[in-house]
Amino acid sequence: MTFSGVGDSEQYSIAAPLPSAMVESFRAFGYDIGTAIADLIDNSVTAGAKNIWLSFSWDGANSHVSIRDDGYGMTKSQLISAMRLGSQSPLEQRESHDLGRFGLGLKTASFSQCRRLTVASRSKNHEVAISRWDLDYLNQVNEWRLLSSPAEGSEQKFNDLTNMFQGTIVLWECLDRFVGNAKNDDQKAQNDFLETVEVVENHLAMVFHRFLEKRDRLKLWINNRIIKPWNPFLLDAQATQILPSEPLTFNGETVKVQPYVLPHHSKIDKESYDRAAGVNGWNAQQGFYVYRNERLLVAGDWLSLGYQKDEHCKLARIQVDLPNSMDSDWSIDIKKSRARPPIVLKADLRRIAKLTRHRATEIYRHRGKVLAREDNEDHVFIWDKKIMRGKVFYSINKEHSLVQEILNIPNNYQPLIRALLRLLEETVPVQQIWVDNPAEPEKQAQPFDEIPSEQVMEIMIEIYRALRKTNLTQEQARDRILTIEPFQNFEALTKTLSDQLISGDVK
Repeated sequence: MTFSGVGDSEQYSIAAPLPSAMVESFRAFGYDIGTAIADLIDNSVTAGAKNIWLSFSWDGANSHVSIRDDGYGMTKSQLISAMRLGSQSPLEQRESHDLGRFGLGLKTASFSQCRRLTVASRSKNHEVAISRWDLDYLNQVNEWRLLSSPAEGSEQKFNDLTNMFQGTIVLWECLDRFVGNAKNDDQKAQNDFLETVEVVENHLAMVFHRFLEKRDRLKLWINNRIIKPWNPFLLDAQATQILPSEPLTFNGETVKVQPYVLPHHSKIDKESYDRAAGVNGWNAQQGFYVYRNERLLVAGDWLSLGYQKDEHCKLARIQVDLPNSMDSDWSIDIKKSRARPPIVLKADLRRIAKLTRHRATEIYRHRGKVLAREDNEDHVFIWDKKIMRGKVFYSINKEHSLVQEILNIPNNYQPLIRALLRLLEETVPVQQIWVDNPAEPEKQAQPFDEIPSEQVMEIMIEIYRALRKTNLTQEQARDRILTIEPFQNFEALTKTLSDQLISGDVK
């Protein structure tokens, strides 16, 4: 593009940024250790790597982190270009599989955690190329001097590359942000270092789970331990509800939206429930999960659509898939950890969120039942909900067969029984239940939890006998039990009751 009046005779000044000031500013972009490592993994995936090895090595202030991959590698000139800050404009069209964004990730992510970044790379039929940014040296010389060798004493950290015909090693040293000047025998600092390894493992298991789930697509190791994927949608659970997906169109591109409602904790085992909570817990992990080329950017957020992270909506998780051509439209940030939808898509996303939250609330409040109790006329509940003068009350269902049987006792006992029932109705600890359940709902006991089956069977038999006294046939009484809460969930015991009726053991 030519600008009128601009030519060789135009007066100008070169206002090059000071290297020391600029690089130190890059360190404040807000990366944490997980997002920083993930940014480096993006480069490896884009380079066609099938295997990536992460190594966290503790040695006090001399600790280091390395990321090695078996991708295509780089020649000397390609490596110098990759080490240049702003190596590719975000305005340039990228390959559809490219996970990059601004051409800054390798440098800014690394500088956020360390003061010395060394990259060694080898492409097929080429020698190993090495480049190093040393921030302390850069501050000293105040010039953009990219060094061409490892730091003294670090040469052996690149030995693995000599046995590979292609690949790259990224080495972080001088880890001032999470190791500092710690002594080698500082046990607390070492424990913190090991906890950092776990944090990174959990983050990568989530961010790259769709890559890790596919055979032969990608394998990640951290300190020689393979990283297992963490899928936020619990797809291996039968009780997970997969709602209809919706393709949304914007500027000729398609955004695929797939809502899920995860199971109530009573429908899955404790191990699955705890794992599905994710690193931040059930409440924090609800919302939209935004993916770009199947790489997770946002893990659980309502995207400023006007919704809060409410306890009763914690089972709602919605998958959104974007191509990398929509980065600007979705305001993808440099860390690839934030996204905001275009205004024209907000109404549809808000509608989908509302539907998913509503369905999740139903599951949360009804212990995994999709239908609300009020709509289930065929079932008999021991408690009735009543609304009087705008207030909600709970009363014992006097039509329940067992309650009717109790009320048929001799008249001199009836006032005592009715007084007891009324006292129970008036003292239901509604407020305490409301406080306890949102705090730790998984600790709320289900009907007959920890109760031996024999005792449950005894209660079913007493109810059966009470029903028979109402002139129901044997079959009618047995079928009616299936409609009484909570026995509709005890199909095995109901079958046992049927067998005992046939054999004559129960009359």
